[in-house]
Formats: sequence, C-alpha cells, structure tokens
Amino acid sequence: MASATAILFPGQGSQTPDMRDLVARVRPQLLEMAVAAVGEDPFPRADEGTNFAQPAIFCASLAGWEAMGRPAGDWMAGHSLGELGALVAAGALDEREGLELVALRGRLMDESGRAAGDGSMFALMGAGASEHAPEIAEAHDLTVANDNSPQQVVISGDKRRFPAAMAQAKELGLRAMELDVTGAFHSPMMAGAVPEFERALAQTTFRTPGTTVISAVTAQPFTDPRRELADALTMPVRWRETMLTLRELGAERFVDVGPGRVLTGLAKRTLSGVELVNA
Repeated sequence: MASATAILFPGQGSQTPDMRDLVARVRPQLLEMAVAAVGEDPFPRADEGTNFAQPAIFCASLAGWEAMGRPAGDWMAGHSLGELGALVAAGALDEREGLELVALRGRLMDESGRAAGDGSMFALMGAGASEHAPEIAEAHDLTVANDNSPQQVVISGDKRRFPAAMAQAKELGLRAMELDVTGAFHSPMMAGAVPEFERALAQTTFRTPGTTVISAVTAQPFTDPRRELADALTMPVRWRETMLTLRELGAERFVDVGPGRVLTGLAKRTLSGVELVNA
C-alpha cells in the first residue's frame, strides 16, 4: 500500500545554480512566461532580491514537480511563496495567473522593504529556538517571521533592534545570524505591499483544489485563499506547525519538489519516522 504523501513547494532561500536549466529543459514555455511577467529573465538575478527570486523559484518548483511526473499526493503545502506553487499544482489556480501573482508579490515586497528602510531578518538556530523565539521577539519589538523547525526560527523587524535581540539569543545558548534580505518579510513592515496585492487577488479566479492544500498562515487547509495569501505578507510562516498538521492528518512521505532540499531538511528536524524525498 502506498504511503500517504505530502507534496511540498519551497520558498525563498531554496534557489540553486542549476534551477534555470531545469526550467528551460522541462518547462520552456513557463520560462518565457516568467520573462514576460518580470520584464527580464529573473534567474540570473535571483540572488539580488525577492522581486527576482520569487518568480524564479516558483518556476523551478513547478518544473521540479513536472520532472517528477506531477505527483498529486494526498496533501500539498508551500512555504511562503511556495503556497502559490502548491495552489497551482492542486488545480486551484491557473498557472499564468499564479505566475503573475508571484511576480507582483515579489515586486511589492521588494518595494515595501526598501521603502520601510531599516527592515531585515535574522535566523535563530539551536535547541530550543522555537521555544525562545517568541520571548526574544516580544522583548525587542520584533516579529517571529518563519517558525521553520524546533531548531530554526527567523525573526523579522527593525534591524536596529537586532544587536540586543541577538545578544539575548546568545545568552540563551542560541546562534543568531542576520540574513541577506531587502526587508522585514512576514512582519508588519510589509503592510505597504498588502493593498495592491489584495486588489490583484480580488481579480483572480480560484477553484476548488483537486488536492487539499494546507496554508502555512493557519497550518490548516485553505478556506479563503484570497485572505490567506494576503495575510501571508505580514503574518508568520507557521511551517513547523504545518508539518505537524500534515503528520496528524496521516502523511508518512514528504516530497520536496525543489529547488534545493530546504524543506526535507526542515521536515527531518521536526518529524520522526517519515520518508523524505527530493526532486
């Protein structure tokens, strides 16, 4: 009997040097669509900013899923921008509309981050990271942005507050590392990106998915994708809880369609006794 399977779509930070080659080979039309949506090829500039990284990773994830034979699985989930890839793969969202939303999302988040000025993110790593992150964030008026695993959490906000917060983390036995990003993603500092993204979502057609998709904002199945996708700009990515939800639903096999192996790595740190598969 086949194992109950969850298909996972990664977010920013999962890019790899060879991901464009996969898209060009497996989904050349999707690459053409990405160039049109962004205004240039996003792949060579994927490391420069979220406006290029998001459409590049979205395309690479769908190409990875295609290369695996388009597995439907029993559930799907996406980390941050990966939610849009999961909704496309599940049949809830047209691929072209999904790509246009991703390109807009990346641009708006980049612009909002630059307009806010002093926003950034840092990662907490080590045993107890998920337990201590909320108290560190609250003490320094910061936000838990990505609850990735019990040993890895990303905190977001005004980077002028980072030195004191990172010092507290060190006192608690955690490692802290500032990330090379252009804004305080998944925090209130992204509020400027929300109105235009909401308008685009209001004009987007969503259908009932063929496979249940779990929202990383609620760690439960999507019920209102327009609201949940808009909320995802300023609210935390509850990835650790999403993995626990999938396990509770019965998932025994977790497939990361890539690029990279970020999500199977996080699943390994969160779950035990499950099968992990990479594209």
